[in-house]
Amino acid sequence: MPEQFYGIRHHGPGSARAVALSLARQQPSIVLIEGPPEADDLVPWVADAALEPPIALLGYSADDPRRSAFWPFAVFSPEWQALRWAVTHDVPVRFFDLPFSFRLSATAPPSKEDKSVRPVDPIGELAAAAGYDDPERWWEDVVEHRGMPAFEAVGEAMAAIRESSPEDPEDLVREAYMRTVLREVRREHENIAVVCGAWHVPALDRKVTLKEDQALLKGRRRSKVTFTWVPWTYGRLSSWSGYGAGVRSPGWYHHLFTTTSEVVPRWLVDAAGVLRAEGVPTSSSHVIEATRLAEALATLRGRPLAGLAEVTEAAESVMCDGERLRVELIDRKLVVGERLGSVPEEMPAVPLAKDLAAQQRGLRLKPEASQRVLELDLRREIDLNRSRLLHRLRLLDVPWGQSQSGRQGTGTFRESWRLQWQPEFAVSLVEGSMWGTTVAAAATARVTDRARKAATLAEVTALVEVCLLGDLQEAYPPVLAALDVRAAEDSDVTHLMAALPALARTVRYGDVRRSDVEGLSTVTASLLGRVCAGLPAAVASLSDEAAKDLRKHIDGVHAAIALLDDEPMRERWLAALTSVAGRTELHGLLAGRLTRLLMDAGRLAPAEVRRRLRLPLTVGTPPAHAAAWVEGFLSGGGLLLVHDDLLLELLDDWLADIESSSFDQVLPLLRRTFGAFAAGERRAIGERIAHGRTAVNGAEAALDHERAAQVLPTLAALLGVPARSAGAPR
Repeated sequence: MPEQFYGIRHHGPGSARAVALSLARQQPSIVLIEGPPEADDLVPWVADAALEPPIALLGYSADDPRRSAFWPFAVFSPEWQALRWAVTHDVPVRFFDLPFSFRLSATAPPSKEDKSVRPVDPIGELAAAAGYDDPERWWEDVVEHRGMPAFEAVGEAMAAIRESSPEDPEDLVREAYMRTVLREVRREHENIAVVCGAWHVPALDRKVTLKEDQALLKGRRRSKVTFTWVPWTYGRLSSWSGYGAGVRSPGWYHHLFTTTSEVVPRWLVDAAGVLRAEGVPTSSSHVIEATRLAEALATLRGRPLAGLAEVTEAAESVMCDGERLRVELIDRKLVVGERLGSVPEEMPAVPLAKDLAAQQRGLRLKPEASQRVLELDLRREIDLNRSRLLHRLRLLDVPWGQSQSGRQGTGTFRESWRLQWQPEFAVSLVEGSMWGTTVAAAATARVTDRARKAATLAEVTALVEVCLLGDLQEAYPPVLAALDVRAAEDSDVTHLMAALPALARTVRYGDVRRSDVEGLSTVTASLLGRVCAGLPAAVASLSDEAAKDLRKHIDGVHAAIALLDDEPMRERWLAALTSVAGRTELHGLLAGRLTRLLMDAGRLAPAEVRRRLRLPLTVGTPPAHAAAWVEGFLSGGGLLLVHDDLLLELLDDWLADIESSSFDQVLPLLRRTFGAFAAGERRAIGERIAHGRTAVNGAEAALDHERAAQVLPTLAALLGVPARSAGAPR
């Protein structure tokens, strides 16, 4: 039998089924498949049951792993079915697309996925010619619902489209190489099966001389590349995820390929299961009615069978009550799908990836394509090790887990993570292998390198906390050394203050995470000493914005000192605050804030606090300065005004005495201050003010009954009750 060209649609279940049947009928002596020839050595792994689609061939440059590309395969991919048939029947099989190493030598870098977007969409063109406005619906009607596509007819259709369409230069080079391989194979085989994209069939069947093909391939150089199989996901296979040859509904196509009968009812049964899992009551009668509706829609539209559009509309109407959120849930769970493939443990991979796989098994953290929330209790050894692994992976640009707590949970025994595995992490692991062969070693080397290259003190300080979270003990010495150097070089007090909170958290919670942070307390104390020494100069002559920024840093250091529970450090800090709090030229925002901090720390008596409050609230002081003082003093909560009558009275009298010409200037500052209070605090303050204003010498103000009686008729009309006369009894 002469060579046969099987022009297929990548990831088309109808094409996949037809290829398997055609190969069984042809019984070729060799199979050529569109794909990277450097991966030929990985073909025998297809026989391993542990290699379960969706999977992908990952190719990357040995010199620069960031230059990589994927070739995905699903169970309904025609190329996968051709591979399975050849390996099962012990028939030689080769990939015969343009080598990936040739593409690396080209001027333009390869795409992450090997399929590029062509100047024309052939399926869209054929669908339009047939009168369809949806290419996917045309493909279902012509291919998926007919079972056995005519490869010859598809090839002729593609030839007609290519005659009037612009050519892609990259396609021409690829096809020149494919023809070169075909010439080579023809010397030894006559019964050849060629499985490739239908777009390429006309070019491969065309009579082109060897010289012409060699001219197109001239100048291409090979570079060293590495290939392996990696897990893939249906979500990544979908066309709207950015993959050029993807499909909109991989989950639906999986169902079409794996379900031999009762396609629509079985699909709707699965949809009902998805809804039930979310608490939506869905009965068997819903499934029956939805099936009838889908089949009726297909009949009305002249379709051979109900397709995805019909079953989706039926499910939306009957099972989802028209709620789009439920339809979107079915789309995500079934139409796209959350399937993640697997590869054998013995699959060739970089040592870093193997170490991660071993830790995932040991910690019972299975990679999954769907999102899930992981709650960790750091008092449990397994949860602590899970947390360390997730933090280390983030250092290696593998964000498998996203922390759900605002400060990564270092302040408690609990952490919450959102986990979702992405196929691209395989590339990040290859890139991360330059730092070490294990996750711990690679993360240590990476954080050490970052500390050495860090330009600012804040960058190094953040790395200290990273060492704690990932338990990178060997990284502490170089990171602390870099911290000393940056702290000595940085004379900006605000930078030193910004570094203290992270250091304090690391010292305080080192025991929670069972990490040895010995020596860090000395560094923290030294840094605080420099902050205290530089604070008097830092508070002088500040603009409003600078004062606001410094107040934030002062609050941060104050909270950090309280966290450490170190009395000598606390005394040094409070002494520094006391030395600057009484300055007359101090910005109002800082003066008020320092007074509040010293009062809360027990360093100022209530009488002294009231005295300091009276100074900015006296007549002659600019209202803006007084408002800034009040803002600094009251920031952090208004309970003080609820419980201190004298402070409340001082503030109330000052507000009442502000000139109308200045009130508009002060109002935004006051609204910002009081707007930050809790609703209960604002209500309590308002009630105290209202109660105070209705008191006259300790007694209630007299009620004017005559004025009150004037509103009674209107009030009675609103309430629908008879109006009383002014003298009527109450």
